[in-house]
Amino acid sequence: MLLYRNLWPLGLLCCAIAWMPSTDCRATELTAAELHVGVAQVEITPPLGFPMAGYYHERLATGQKNPLWAKAVVFQQGETRAAWVVCDLTGIAIDLSTQVRKRAAEQTGIPSANIVVSATHSHTAPDYTKSLYLHLGPQENLQTEQDLARAKYAGQLIANTVQAIVAAQKNAQPADLRAGSGLQQEPISFCRRFVMRDGSVRTWVGLKHPEALRSSAPIDPEVGLLQVNRAADTQPLGLLSSFALHLDTVGGLEWSADYPYFVQESVRAKLGPDVVSLFGTGTCGDINHAEPTGQPRNSTSVIGNSLGATVTAALTSLTPIQQPRFQVRSCVVPLPLEEVSPADIQHSLQLVQAISQGEKVEFLEHVIAYKRLVLDRLWNKTPVVDASQHISLGLTHQWAGVGEVLPIEVTVMTLGSDAAIVFLPGEVFVELGLAIKQASPFKTTLVVELSQAVETIYIPNRQAYAGGGYEVTNSLVQPGSGEMLVEAAVGLLRDAATQQVTNASTVAK
Repeated sequence: MLLYRNLWPLGLLCCAIAWMPSTDCRATELTAAELHVGVAQVEITPPLGFPMAGYYHERLATGQKNPLWAKAVVFQQGETRAAWVVCDLTGIAIDLSTQVRKRAAEQTGIPSANIVVSATHSHTAPDYTKSLYLHLGPQENLQTEQDLARAKYAGQLIANTVQAIVAAQKNAQPADLRAGSGLQQEPISFCRRFVMRDGSVRTWVGLKHPEALRSSAPIDPEVGLLQVNRAADTQPLGLLSSFALHLDTVGGLEWSADYPYFVQESVRAKLGPDVVSLFGTGTCGDINHAEPTGQPRNSTSVIGNSLGATVTAALTSLTPIQQPRFQVRSCVVPLPLEEVSPADIQHSLQLVQAISQGEKVEFLEHVIAYKRLVLDRLWNKTPVVDASQHISLGLTHQWAGVGEVLPIEVTVMTLGSDAAIVFLPGEVFVELGLAIKQASPFKTTLVVELSQAVETIYIPNRQAYAGGGYEVTNSLVQPGSGEMLVEAAVGLLRDAATQQVTNASTVAK
């Protein structure tokens, strides 16, 4: 495994992807048949009292600002079928995506390899991972009424997410598509990492800090858009959008879909009350809504309404996709996990036990301890310690003891030569998403993170590892992993574009 443990030179990345067995890469052939598209949404809001995600301590929901949804789109053209479902969740555990894809495939006939499950990353959404783990395990492990109630919601989460895909397929009909993008002019997204005078990088300190020199990365102001209209009368059915901004703008103890809720309301005010607004979070692992100079943060409604205004203003400039030949391609990329020793794992368990008893520790020490307990569950079929009472992420059946690498899927869906959607796992740094967009041979490329698996946690670019900071501390994968994803995504996009050109040339002859 020396190949994975060493740093990956950029020039070797293409070789690494090409080296993988052909069974790790999948493609569906394009066709000239009529394209059918369906959209649907099903509510996934948990009951009050269910734990909320996003932080390192338990929070129980006391109310609801707005409902949480699983929103799905299904593409069908000839024998080629695919689905994307995006949920108002903080992340998609591998156990959740595995169950949803398997059951949706059984009920729809869509190949599970062509089904993508994504999360918006709302921090006012349920912390469902432990409940899901219990639900999928032996029923005798459900020892309390609380365990039973929470496991019941986990089952409903799977069923309702699958139902969104099933309903979208039932709604599929001949569709016209329009693609393009808008530019978010009003400043609502900012890099949250800052280069300090000593060369290190710190997260969240802002430019007001006397040692902060500058932000460490750009933002991505582009809002990618794909509009679905009914072919018969051009009635809008759905709008797919993507923007790179972290979803932690609400706070509190009430369920909320965060700013995508306000984007949805803007879209419906413009296109109609029944239009399904599917928002995919762009690569924003190092991007949030805190203005670096220390100005008051924009509220969720200000952010969502501003982004919604950008989206609706851009609708008139979208370009019809004249030949929407549909392709789906995916590849498994083996991302190397960070190594951890038994001594570190034992120390981490002692630390989180002390924290649970009220002891105060430095925040990043808590982050490292939690991460090492997760790594223990992933690396070792028999964990070094039993930390099941202290962690939620990392409690997995699918990847328990998976070993030195995570078999991460990268998927692309393309429509003619006009539009592409790229799906990546984890919380990806904006520089990596920008690299994919810049190299994409498609006119419009939406890059959506937090798809299929959240177990990587953050995926920084290589440069970020040298500076450090919270996101690097809280990444489970080794340096170079982000560039491996870029190489895989760009390779899939180029393969799709080449096939599109070859097919078009054949048709012309």
